[in-house]
Amino acid sequence: MEIPKELKYTKTHEWVMIRGGRAVVGITDFAQQKLSDVVYVELPEPAKEVKAGGECAVVESVKAASDIYSPLSGKIVKVNQKLNAEPQLLNSDPYGDGWIVEIEPADLSELDKLMTADEYQKTVEES
Repeated sequence: MEIPKELKYTKTHEWVMIRGGRAVVGITDFAQQKLSDVVYVELPEPAKEVKAGGECAVVESVKAASDIYSPLSGKIVKVNQKLNAEPQLLNSDPYGDGWIVEIEPADLSELDKLMTADEYQKTVEES
């Protein structure tokens, strides 16, 4: 299972990376393994305001539908349109082409409330 060191993580298995002042968000390798084969992603509308811990997307797999939660508060500025045609990118490349949304963060200090890779690793091992 891959857990990149440069990312921050949530207890609900989302990851976030700050790139160019924006927060890129996706689901972790652990989450995509638990979901199994992803068949559909319900993306939010760009410009939607989200709160840290609030729902920002829905992922459907052959096993279940799961809410995806925003790690940070802010405004969604971009969604990964590739997921409309290729939802399986969440399985094959969760930390790359399988990203879900980009958020313009309202408060970057919210990053301090997220887990490091080592902390996330322990959480996963305990589950």
